[in-house]
Amino acid sequence: MLIVDVLLYTFVIVVSIQIIFYLLIFGKFSFYKEKKRNATKNISISVIICAKNEAKNLKRFLPSVIAQEYHSFEIVLINDGSTDKTLKVMERFKALHDNIKIVNVKNIEAFWGNKKYALTLGIKAATHNFLLFTDADCEPLSKYWIRDMSSHFSTSKSIVLGYGSYKKIKNSFLNKLIRFETLLTATQYFSYAQMGLTYMGVGRNLAYRKELFFNANGFMNHMHLRSGDDDLFVNQIATKNNTSICVTPNSFTESIPKQTFKDWILQKRRHISTAKYYKLKHKLLLGIFYFSQLLFWILFPFLLIVSSFWELVVALVLLRFISANISLGLSSKKLKESDLIPYFPFLEVVIISIQFFIFIKNILSRSLHWK
Repeated sequence: MLIVDVLLYTFVIVVSIQIIFYLLIFGKFSFYKEKKRNATKNISISVIICAKNEAKNLKRFLPSVIAQEYHSFEIVLINDGSTDKTLKVMERFKALHDNIKIVNVKNIEAFWGNKKYALTLGIKAATHNFLLFTDADCEPLSKYWIRDMSSHFSTSKSIVLGYGSYKKIKNSFLNKLIRFETLLTATQYFSYAQMGLTYMGVGRNLAYRKELFFNANGFMNHMHLRSGDDDLFVNQIATKNNTSICVTPNSFTESIPKQTFKDWILQKRRHISTAKYYKLKHKLLLGIFYFSQLLFWILFPFLLIVSSFWELVVALVLLRFISANISLGLSSKKLKESDLIPYFPFLEVVIISIQFFIFIKNILSRSLHWK
């Protein structure tokens, strides 16, 4: 049958694309080995944490930032118009530690509820030229987080991308799904950064020079968008040579994941809504990978049933899964997420389906907010 033959040829192309992505492109990170660096660079760091109604999380996680072993750093706490006791908690910590600075942001009509406005004020208040960002619900997984992240700055490297993991919760399918999506996303943005095609970073663990922020006019190009203070800004300022990745275990941060599918879907809708503002080359690469994934899972079961060349279909499927498992297996080992790999095929199908649902949902609704 002509249609089946066309679909079979299409499947061969799709699998080839997937293998290229997993082994050649994602392999840039999967086979990457962290170089030994001078971990005691004489630079001062401003750690910036923007918080909106995060009193409980600040009590829980801020001590791990304060306890960092680093020779010179300050902590800039930004209270983004909170209505709980966030400001009071910040003031209590400031009373005990001289290196804490508070920026109290009050809502104004022009920038109502805009995290980028609050971050801009915090960045302006920062004393040092090297900025390290994390969130109020994040915890550095070692006391050497600042040391390892800052060690990647150099005369040519002005942006450092770190890994922001999510806390593992036993017997939770949603937790595995969130962590798998985070692993896949990290594998992509670390790989593209290694290729000189940096397209994003995550605000849970991101560093850049203050001067870079002001030279780019801050967030002005996308201030009207509620999200994108991390990925859109990195997409804007990253060049072929100014970005480094830091994936030492000491450099990881860990966040509390969403507890319900509804909250997680809302979070992903907000993140995915910014992707259309990426540079064209990044959108093309991300789009090709996603649609090749989607076509793989559509064509694979269909051809297995109707094609007379089912042996070829099985062989192609095996090649694709071997390539994906090698790539993601090595990435997961680096990022301490190896327990997810046995669930890879099932988690991938669910993620692809959810991403398609979010894409349609975002077209129908535009009301996305940071909090």
